[in-house]
Amino acid sequence: MITFSQRVSAERDAQHVVSLPYHQRVKGRLRIKTDDGLDAGIVSERGNELKDGDKLSDESGRILEVRASNENVSVAKTADPLLFSRACYHIGNRHAEVQILSGSIIYLIDPVLDEMLEQLGLAVVRAEMPFSPEKGAYHNGHAHSHSHSHAEHSH
Repeated sequence: MITFSQRVSAERDAQHVVSLPYHQRVKGRLRIKTDDGLDAGIVSERGNELKDGDKLSDESGRILEVRASNENVSVAKTADPLLFSRACYHIGNRHAEVQILSGSIIYLIDPVLDEMLEQLGLAVVRAEMPFSPEKGAYHNGHAHSHSHSHAEHSH
């Protein structure tokens, strides 16, 4: 099987293209079928997201371009900076994966989050678009443990 594993310059021409959703673009090992029907594999550093337009080569120099496929997402919007901050706080408390743009919070469709954000006052619409969430504060290999207490400490 052809395995694409070496990152190459974005200027290189690709012989093959594959369109993948976010959760596949972060896997370390992935079996794929390119858009033109080639069975192949991708090997990359686990947790290191392949972004739209990234290119990988195989041992013989063939180039694969990775594209971010459209996904079913919710887009919550507000022009109010305080409301936007409150919404980010509440979503962060739920540890949801989100893509943050100016005035917009994008996440994979979740009716509970939709309802919560609408109740806060944000406008929520559904869309199909590529999804590329923020990297978490601990994404560089540090596992975040939830063994700590959320209780306030008095000194």
